[in-house]
Amino acid sequence: MVSCKARKQILVARKSDSTTKPVDKLSSKLDAIRAKQVSFNTFAGKAKTKLDINGNSNDVTLNIRIERDKRIWVSITAIFGVEAARAMITPDSILLINRLQGVYLKKPFSYVYKFASQQVNYKTLESLLIGNAIPELLNEKGDYTTADGNSTLSGNLQDLLYKLVIGADLKVTQTNLSNQLAGQSLQVVNNTFIQATNRIMPSQIDIASIVKDKKIQVNLHYTKADFDVQQSYPFSIPDGYEPAK
Repeated sequence: MVSCKARKQILVARKSDSTTKPVDKLSSKLDAIRAKQVSFNTFAGKAKTKLDINGNSNDVTLNIRIERDKRIWVSITAIFGVEAARAMITPDSILLINRLQGVYLKKPFSYVYKFASQQVNYKTLESLLIGNAIPELLNEKGDYTTADGNSTLSGNLQDLLYKLVIGADLKVTQTNLSNQLAGQSLQVVNNTFIQATNRIMPSQIDIASIVKDKKIQVNLHYTKADFDVQQSYPFSIPDGYEPAK
């Protein structure tokens, strides 16, 4: 395994800029929100994680590496630091090695729709893992309201109801997606914002996904994070591994 050395993280106070003038047009407000999202070329993070799939809960460590718009690499380690699985997600495909069972999975990206809404795409996953707003939700067709220092952007995107809650610093604190007819919902809550390589991101990301009878809960707590440091993304299917059934 190639380890990532992250720079020191500092808890930062989140407050609004009192010198900011009121903005009248929604497009200007959306531009301001976009400007506050994390911009990067690569990301590397280590997160203590509680992973619950249909009631089967495990405490694991995720090492996550992202090459923006190209691939998400994840190594899952369990007790004693033994790697249990490794995944590679691209805009077109999903690859997974299960080392505990000696099997592998090779599927198109659409395989993710067994566990998430069909409006979810590669960019959605990339955004959620670093606390960014899902790009498609920052559109001028939504309703924008403000209360108690927070802003809410809500609307309907291809039969998918969405709501973004945005803090005074224009960082996303909560994302809600739902399609009641399809029995699908996704809630993402971002907490405890930190500074990592001169970027502000949440160190705690809680993800809850429901698709009919499938429920996935992922509670990420980043203990290390770094941006724009050269990364490697090793992935190969070992000899003797069989396709997962």
